[in-house]
Amino acid sequence: MNDNDLLNLNDRRFVMVSSTASAVDPDGPTEFAYRESGGVIWGDYTGDTVVHGRFVGTRDGDRIELTYVHLLKNGERVGGQSGSRIEPLPDGRLRLVEEFQFAGDDKVHVSVCAEVA
Repeated sequence: MNDNDLLNLNDRRFVMVSSTASAVDPDGPTEFAYRESGGVIWGDYTGDTVVHGRFVGTRDGDRIELTYVHLLKNGERVGGQSGSRIEPLPDGRLRLVEEFQFAGDDKVHVSVCAEVA
């Protein structure tokens, strides 16, 4: 198995552990479900502030590029772009370190997500 196979995100779930855009509820963090086939990434997410979100993009080695859109619990629709780095953890799980921007905003935010064991 090569490194590219080890970083495959198909059927992996992640929870947000930190974000510069908002506080993360440790008892109900946003959870992401990833699918991957042939370097194409897609999935959905829900959690503390998000009713439902979807994303689609690509993975090249340890880099992910995504476009996302979600509905917030306050009724607002939000979309944007992100770029993530996949980092293997010592216990075999993966961590995603993501830089993202909301559409119409030039501020870059950073979030960290950890794979659910």
